[in-house]
Amino acid sequence: MSIAEFALSSVFEEKGQWEGQPGHCYGEPILIYLTVDGAVTPMRVLESDSIASVKLRIQQWKGFVVKKQKLVFGGRELARSGTLIKEYGVADGNVLHMVLRLSDLLFIVVRTVSGKEFEFHIDRHRNVGYLKQRIKKKGEGFIDLEDDQELFCNGEKLDDQRVFHDICKSDDDVIHLIIKKSAKIRTTPIQKDLKLSVKAPGEIVKHNRDKHVHIANVPPDVCFWLEPIILNPKINFFPFLWDMINSTFEGLKRGNDPIRSSEGTGGTYFMQDSTGQEYVSVFKPMDEEPMAVNNPRGLPSSTNGEGLKIGTKVGEGALREVAAYLLDHPKSGPRLLSGEEVGFSGVPPTVMVQCLHKKFNHPNGFSCSSKDVKIGSLQKFTSNDGNCEDFGPWAFPVEEVHKITVLDIRLANADRHGGNILIRKEAGGKIKLIPIDHGYCLPDKFEDCTFDWLYWPQARQPYSPETIEYINSLDAEKDLELLKCYGWDMPLQCARTLRISTMLLKKGVERGLTPYEIGSIMCRENLNKESVIEQIIGEAQDSLHPGMEEQEFLEAISQSMDSHLEKLAK
Repeated sequence: MSIAEFALSSVFEEKGQWEGQPGHCYGEPILIYLTVDGAVTPMRVLESDSIASVKLRIQQWKGFVVKKQKLVFGGRELARSGTLIKEYGVADGNVLHMVLRLSDLLFIVVRTVSGKEFEFHIDRHRNVGYLKQRIKKKGEGFIDLEDDQELFCNGEKLDDQRVFHDICKSDDDVIHLIIKKSAKIRTTPIQKDLKLSVKAPGEIVKHNRDKHVHIANVPPDVCFWLEPIILNPKINFFPFLWDMINSTFEGLKRGNDPIRSSEGTGGTYFMQDSTGQEYVSVFKPMDEEPMAVNNPRGLPSSTNGEGLKIGTKVGEGALREVAAYLLDHPKSGPRLLSGEEVGFSGVPPTVMVQCLHKKFNHPNGFSCSSKDVKIGSLQKFTSNDGNCEDFGPWAFPVEEVHKITVLDIRLANADRHGGNILIRKEAGGKIKLIPIDHGYCLPDKFEDCTFDWLYWPQARQPYSPETIEYINSLDAEKDLELLKCYGWDMPLQCARTLRISTMLLKKGVERGLTPYEIGSIMCRENLNKESVIEQIIGEAQDSLHPGMEEQEFLEAISQSMDSHLEKLAK
């Protein structure tokens, strides 16, 4: 029985489950159907239940704990925890899709009898043999781990081919491994989004800057392919991007398969280096996005082309991932000119590529032909110590939080939560925040903008002079030209979003507003109440006259925005 089938193998009908629980509200019970991995199970809830209370019931059912989950109904993620389920239109007899989010990474501490300690981050899809090699490599001179050494769990010998996903069944598992009594290993899963990166040597991809890109030395018996999509040969393709592509290609060439993440609502693949010991990049195919035709999570295909977030389209997530990186300018200036690897907000390097491999999701079979080539985003794998959902926000530096707020406000991010902000502890205990997952930025409307950082104390602090200087340097028109140079001529409505959000950010800091105050203008208080920015746009639309140009419309928005900001400032 799979973990999903076990979680949902019974009807939630006992009235006693509803009483005395946090978030409990009284109302008429309705029968809904939860589907996970194709298994459909009925569940009774109250129409006055919040999304959070429905998730809590699933979590607490007979002691089974699903700490992280997403619910999808009618092609839309039920993302607002405090919103009542009926406000999303969920009624008796409706089907909700649930996506379980499991931890991919295990934290392992190896302690030898002499007191030496070694720490490892092990993907739950790795096997025991892989751990042995890691111990042998890292503990050379301290751990005598010969080929005939064995690992045990609860007295049971662990075969080298046994994967940790089978050993660690839940986030609460703690297992003890013994290496011939010479070392002890304790493993406990931790929630981490595996966006780690290590450069690997090797120059496999060859680049002719004036004409095209080709991949050399592809073994005839290996059915794979990887190359960047460069629509404008005049654009400078920076060396660090080639390093990422080269390392990824070398890993594929050596037979190190892409590994699909167990988290998320779409297909996300971790690409290995030549040694198979580290990840170098993350590939997200466009046709495996949520609601796309080849989505591997069992989500139904979109009927109208709209994505999980209002204002986005299925199949455009990869473009938005790349756009977020391109628009995250370094302090020294636009990325097109600066050539710096990391920008102000720290979005990892991201490019569009085409990739062929049998391990991707091919529902109709894999034929190793051009029709199986997938187009998507390739992002550098960034080392981290967890994500913001693993820690309380009080530990985050103000400036680190502020750089995320600048990015999200500017791009009108419709999917910012603690799980897609990574944490990295640097030398001296300094904490770095790294934003990832930008497939739902730059929507064509503001209805689904959500920023979890609104509730963090740092958001109520004013921006520093350095951050204000950076914000004042932003230019939406130049940003649109930059995206066009890289091949994305944004639709009018999405371009309008960038113009309006940039305008709001700059006007807000001019009046001394905090990230909380500016972000609150962009986000709805509840599902059915328009945000202030939506009201501003509505007022400008009411003033429209036949033949009004886009610039005139933006001027009307600017005037309405000034009026609202003046009231807020007072």
